Amino acid sequence: MASVARDDQAPIGHEHHWRSHGFGELTQTAKTRREVLARLLPKLKIASRTELTDRFLLVRGDLKTYKIHLGSTNILMEPNDAYLCIVPANGHAAGSMFLPFEDDGGTLSVILSKAFLLADDTAITDPTITRQLGPA
Repeated sequence: MASVARDDQAPIGHEHHWRSHGFGELTQTAKTRREVLARLLPKLKIASRTELTDRFLLVRGDLKTYKIHLGSTNILMEPNDAYLCIVPANGHAAGSMFLPFEDDGGTLSVILSKAFLLADDTAITDPTITRQLGPA
């Protein structure tokens, strides 16, 4: 099934649908994911740079603060909620880390991968990401 929630090119003409599904209320699965993150985050190296809100994992980098949606894994950058597109490299599965309780394609591992990347945002060298971050 295709969805515009994870497609940054889809918003043209579908802005309301993209916003509501890409950043809207959490499904029950995403709420469970939030509970897992609440227990897991304090044990991680990036714990001091993260905070859980109702729908997002906030990650404080050195350049910006990022909001990763717990349902779609889409990212908004503070202060103006600009969209940040980060997708797995070609040939890499989004959920390459096997987590037996995740039956939705590894969304938790995608969230954690993005969180670790963004917590150390000054080390990002990929030009497709650094262009979106703008001037430091």
